[in-house]
Amino acid sequence: MALSTTPSFITELPILVDSKLEKQLSARFQAGRQLYNACLNEALVRMELVRNSEPYKQAKKLNREKNKKQRKELFKAAREQARFSDYELQSFANLTAKSSKWIAAKVDSNTQQKLASRAFKAVERILFGTAKQVRFKVTSRFKSVEGKSNKQGLRWVKDSVIWCGLNIKPIIDWNNPVLVYGLNSPVKYCRILWRNLNGKKRWFIQLINEGLPYQKPQNYVKQGIVGLDVNISNVAFVADNKAGLLPFAEKVPTFEREIKALQRKMQRSQRMHNPDNFEPEFDKKVGNKIVRKKGKVKKGKKQWIKTRNYRRIAAKKAELERRKSSYAKSRNLKTVNEILRYGNQIKTERVSIKCWQKLYGKAISAKSPGYFQSELKRKAENAGGYFLAFSTQTTALSQTHLDGTRIKKSLSQRIHKDVTGFVMHRDLFSAFLSRCVYNDKLSLWDAQCEYPGTEPFLMDAWKQYQQTANRVAERESKNGYSSSEQLSVEVLTSNQIVTKDDKLEGNA
Repeated sequence: MALSTTPSFITELPILVDSKLEKQLSARFQAGRQLYNACLNEALVRMELVRNSEPYKQAKKLNREKNKKQRKELFKAAREQARFSDYELQSFANLTAKSSKWIAAKVDSNTQQKLASRAFKAVERILFGTAKQVRFKVTSRFKSVEGKSNKQGLRWVKDSVIWCGLNIKPIIDWNNPVLVYGLNSPVKYCRILWRNLNGKKRWFIQLINEGLPYQKPQNYVKQGIVGLDVNISNVAFVADNKAGLLPFAEKVPTFEREIKALQRKMQRSQRMHNPDNFEPEFDKKVGNKIVRKKGKVKKGKKQWIKTRNYRRIAAKKAELERRKSSYAKSRNLKTVNEILRYGNQIKTERVSIKCWQKLYGKAISAKSPGYFQSELKRKAENAGGYFLAFSTQTTALSQTHLDGTRIKKSLSQRIHKDVTGFVMHRDLFSAFLSRCVYNDKLSLWDAQCEYPGTEPFLMDAWKQYQQTANRVAERESKNGYSSSEQLSVEVLTSNQIVTKDDKLEGNA
């Protein structure tokens, strides 16, 4: 019988910890980490017993389509024979904690079982072929523990967390409607975690609440069809009575110059303290000059010495990347909310973000169009809508004209000059056509009927896009920056990306 599930959302609260509380929390996380690693090792041993068992080998020989029931029974027998199940691993976790005594004193039984379930699911993915390996947790990678319910063990009681004698008080902003809504909602269970922010360890409490999350008044969702055209750095949308061109992660600070400088420092440190892991330097003729080249990393598994200075530089680099990622995430969520104000029935071409990553690695890293698409799909479906991705091969929207003819365009050609006589921005016209796609086929009849009524606000969106581009160009010309030094904003008329001087990135 399947377990019933209810919708959930997370309310996160910061914890103000002193040295004593941080020491106690660190000790409990250390106990949880060691128990998790013990459960992970035991799960791997039992998984190998499953693979080597006779029922498992027999099931692998049977045809997957013809012998479904028999295969299922044999796999079940192999699991039972090796005691490879979530329940069995939870029992192992409780016995291990009791035998060690100090783990049982630091971590309650419910949290022990949740750690065992976490280890079991990680190993089960290897058995199913969806993962290749698991990672045993070191102190710096074990960042959260959680309970099973809010009735005992790690639980939320009267605006504080109770955990094995600890009473942890969070910082609550009672003027924040999002937090107040979460605190007044039923709590399923709670989680304690830590993050490195600006080089310091910060502690947080997460309440997993039952129900739907708080919806801000400005982030309402409207019923309607929205056609999208997703680009590398922007998205064009066309709704029933509104159109627009919105950038991904507008003005995101890339910290490119700072990250490169830190990477060079890390590389020098590695070469200095691990000379045996690199091939010797060599001379190479480049043109008429002889250039000294650094040796590549030797193949094979090697032991690396990471000095204190190396770890300090790596932490700085990680902090810059975290800030960049956090900013891009925040800006893209605003773009998602903007689009959902005009409709929750999303239609867009199925594009390969992985291919974009190979071709435009840094631009994709800074803009995160894949995160935008996943969040738009999740929010649209939660609001009772849908996210339809159709094939580009059968539709070819960027090549299609309103009378049905197809003419290829280069990527640099951003203006669509239709054979019927009108002119429109390429991305806006593709987004308009995506509204008229049904079952991976473009309905030209619907497009021809809808375009006369849609053209006015398509032109308004294009005009507004150009005005924004002109303002950006004027502002940057007054500041004296060249096109290679401007802030990462899309040039609206040519859809090209330009970057600002890194000096301004610190102020962004």
